Amino acid sequence: MVKATVARSRVPGFLIPPFAAFAYVVVIGACVLWLPLLAVLVVVTWPFDRNRRIAGRFLRIVGALPTYAYLPWHVRMEGRPPKGRSYVAVSNHQSFLDIFVLSRLPREMKWMAKQELFRVPWFGWMFSLSGDISVRRGDRESGGEALVRARRYLDTGMPVMIFPEGTRSRDGKMLPFKPGAFRLAIEAQVPILPIAVSGSADGMPKGSPWIRPTLVLVRVLEPVETVGMTGSDVVRLSALVRERIGTAESELRQERQREGW
Repeated sequence: MVKATVARSRVPGFLIPPFAAFAYVVVIGACVLWLPLLAVLVVVTWPFDRNRRIAGRFLRIVGALPTYAYLPWHVRMEGRPPKGRSYVAVSNHQSFLDIFVLSRLPREMKWMAKQELFRVPWFGWMFSLSGDISVRRGDRESGGEALVRARRYLDTGMPVMIFPEGTRSRDGKMLPFKPGAFRLAIEAQVPILPIAVSGSADGMPKGSPWIRPTLVLVRVLEPVETVGMTGSDVVRLSALVRERIGTAESELRQERQREGW
């Protein structure tokens, strides 16, 4: 298992607002510059990169930028996604910070996200340009179309990233998993890649515009194979993956507590 760490440091309280202001300025500035560059990149690479793999990686740089620009956020990641195959990555979803943190993962994946994010000026437009997948929450037809698009990516070797809870948790506790990601993996006969995240809820609490210091721990777990499974295994697969993510998140939460977070 590969383990990368960011040294822990405590930031004096009076410096937190200036650090936050600096991070907002850096991210907004990057988005303003990145959008036209991303558009040009999509046009230039289109003839040989129909999956927009290069454009996607370019976008993830912007996505990960806040985790570096805001110094009171400390991120530690364990494990790496597998290379050379497609899979459906699933993670618990504690806050919007999960998107920034998981953008650090060293492999391009097409993200499935709620349609509202794609409508956010500049930031959402970049999601569209990079080939990510929008879905209207609560709309079965939209959900079906999103899964069809995700299947096309998987069939061409491009992994897909889905938050199976469907929305962020308000208290950090995992919500029930929706079946779509697991049905998709079984139909495509590709593995599920479980990812556990702990600490992001403290950094960007749901319902609050303010960012706060936190230590975010991420653990990429071993893939769960789906070869030979059928539609009747969706519930069992979902329960197995949810249990593994829950166990890992509990271990990471205890690790954060030992370190004083």
